[in-house]
Amino acid sequence: MKVPANLRYTKDHEWVQINGTTVRVGITDYAQDALGDIVFIQLPEIDSMVEIHQGLGEIESTKSVNDVYAPVSGRVSLVNSALIDTPELLNSDPYEAGWICEMEVESIDESALMSADEYTTLTGA
Repeated sequence: MKVPANLRYTKDHEWVQINGTTVRVGITDYAQDALGDIVFIQLPEIDSMVEIHQGLGEIESTKSVNDVYAPVSGRVSLVNSALIDTPELLNSDPYEAGWICEMEVESIDESALMSADEYTTLTGA
């Protein structure tokens, strides 16, 4: 399992890339592997305000349907529309081409997010 050191992680298996007041969000390699073949994703609405731990959308795989949770509170500023036609990008490239959305945030409590080492310990990966 890949767990890039430059990202932060949640116990719900989302990753966060922080760039000032913009964060990019996706699901981890661990999550996509557990889900199996992903066939559909419901993306969040642009300009929607979401609170931390609130649902951002749903991912449907051949095994199940799962929610994606907001790792931070903020406004959805961009979505990865490529996932509409090719949701399997979440499986093949979860950290690059398979990102889900970007959010604008006022502040981030990084202590509420895990480092790569902490996430690796959580998953046993």
